[in-house]
Amino acid sequence: MPKEKADILSLSLKELEDFFKSNNDKSFRAKQVYEWLWKKAVRSFEEMTNLSKETRQLLNDNFTLTSIEICSVQKSTDGTVKIAFRLYDKLIIEGVLIPDRDRITACISSQAGCNLDCKFCATAKLGLQRNLNTAEIFDQVVLLRDYSIKHFKHNLSNIVLMGMGEPLLNYENVTCAINLITSEDGLNISYQRITISTVGLPKMLRKLGDDKVKVNLAVSLHSAVDEKRNEIIPVNIHNPLKELSSALKYYYSKTENRITIEYILLKDFNDSLVDAKELATFCKSFPCKINIIEFNNVENTEYYPSTHERKTEFVNFLESKNMIVNVRRSRGKDIDAACGQLAGKIINNE
Repeated sequence: MPKEKADILSLSLKELEDFFKSNNDKSFRAKQVYEWLWKKAVRSFEEMTNLSKETRQLLNDNFTLTSIEICSVQKSTDGTVKIAFRLYDKLIIEGVLIPDRDRITACISSQAGCNLDCKFCATAKLGLQRNLNTAEIFDQVVLLRDYSIKHFKHNLSNIVLMGMGEPLLNYENVTCAINLITSEDGLNISYQRITISTVGLPKMLRKLGDDKVKVNLAVSLHSAVDEKRNEIIPVNIHNPLKELSSALKYYYSKTENRITIEYILLKDFNDSLVDAKELATFCKSFPCKINIIEFNNVENTEYYPSTHERKTEFVNFLESKNMIVNVRRSRGKDIDAACGQLAGKIINNE
């Protein structure tokens, strides 16, 4: 019975060196292969052209080399592009490219589905199918980068883990992928161009601080009142705002990274001046900026976007308290590519 092949993308450089030594080959071959995998991001052994035919056959005999593939592309009237990726086990995840003048932001996923059950998010309705492995997170960046260069003539400016899933519940694979994306042996993209978006899990935020992960941090707050946050983000029931605030202060003490607070305005739910006051009080505990986000309609939810008048009053109050506030315009709503709308629907139109 033939032995089961290992996925070469799961091996460290040291493990590759050990493999070549055990096969009576030069250890420097490992560095060559590692560069092909992560710096040049090839996904077939035949593309490793500086290796001999015998070495490529050795790799093929011992390892698999899988990759995600683009299975659907949708284009919004505002220029946003949503791309569905098929994984090796046929699950579907989604990523988004957001062009904005001279910037291109790639929004990528960390899980197939999500189990946090946030009431305003379409991904939550899928449940959690599985965590993405390191290569699947990394490959989204590569494919979105290549698409951006081909169609927008521009490399990626920023990468945000704001797609499907909760990044801090796939901590090891996410941080490993970030290391490869930022490494000189990988894509060599600056940490400062990467943002992790999370609902805010206190234990994992503290770990993020202890590990001094250098990327930017965005926290999906959406209410600074426990009773309201419990309703729309059920994980808050066991991780209340007092614990979240303490964890964010700890994270800042370890990293000195200014935190971004994300806040979706929901009509007659969290958009009153009382809600704004609670938000301002919460945000006084650590250096932060606030992103006000428009609610994007999701099927089978009871929530609606706040009115322009309420939004203006809300923002004006925060600014009167010397808060840094940005009002974010939703992009890609017509193709379900906006914040909270990713649900793994495939529409083949390209």
